[in-house]
Amino acid sequence: MVVYAALAGNALIAATKFAAAFFTGSSAMLSEGVHSLVDTGNEVLLLYGMRRAGRPPDRTHPLGHGRELYFWSFIVALLVFALGAGVSIYQGIHHIMEPEPIENVGWNYGVLAASFLFEGFSWIVALREFREQKGSAGYVEAITRSKDPTTFTVLLEDSAALIGLAIAFVGIFLAQALGRPELDGVASVGIGIVLAGVAIFLARESKGLLIGEPALPTVQAAILKMAEADPAIQKANGVITTQLGPRQIVVALSVEFEDHMTAPEIETCVQRLEARVKAELPDVTTVFVKPQTAGTWAKRASAIR
Repeated sequence: MVVYAALAGNALIAATKFAAAFFTGSSAMLSEGVHSLVDTGNEVLLLYGMRRAGRPPDRTHPLGHGRELYFWSFIVALLVFALGAGVSIYQGIHHIMEPEPIENVGWNYGVLAASFLFEGFSWIVALREFREQKGSAGYVEAITRSKDPTTFTVLLEDSAALIGLAIAFVGIFLAQALGRPELDGVASVGIGIVLAGVAIFLARESKGLLIGEPALPTVQAAILKMAEADPAIQKANGVITTQLGPRQIVVALSVEFEDHMTAPEIETCVQRLEARVKAELPDVTTVFVKPQTAGTWAKRASAIR
């Protein structure tokens, strides 16, 4: 819902901004049009990534396709930087060097007001969804810990859009009031800087997810607790998890079984533990259990920094 709301809003806003830029010659409005067009393409890529990530495992991807979403989220960040920020800064510098007066300025103010309403609605939808997911954590902490890039990507894009609209309004107003059209170009550069900052932050978060981040500490603790509670397990040494997607977690669990356990009893224990983990943690898709002494696990764990 968040992505679809952003897609519809950005498509309408982009068309309106380009029309206003054409009739008024405003550099800031043209930058805003490019910004909204890039955002529209980004939502399409996020939807495509979500669809691809939902495919079941196959022979070439036995653990699933969850990381496709992280890949396309990274591409979105690159597009925001290269197209959104790059074009805005270039257009702004060009307008500063060769300033042209803004015509029909009323168009700009009308479009900015309508855009603010559309973007504001999309921002509120994304903010509500993100608040439900983040719980009691702070916003920055929730974004850095989140395993689902779709919600925070849309939220950050819409936040940048609202800031960009404010910059565009100030730039156009000052250019008209002071008779200095180069200020419109300065606003365009400011919009580009905002987009560049958001793009770098998105790229950093998407890169971490794409390379492979562990599941949340609460998830790891819950898995260890379940293993410790099984009567056939003497000690749960530790767990390694990898987040393949927002709803896909692979678990490798190191345990030390009771010495008297036979091979069939160990197999039964593994099946029982796997079933319980998947039942209580639906996001866990695969569980590997490795019989291992506590000393061996400790040596292996000490090598991971």
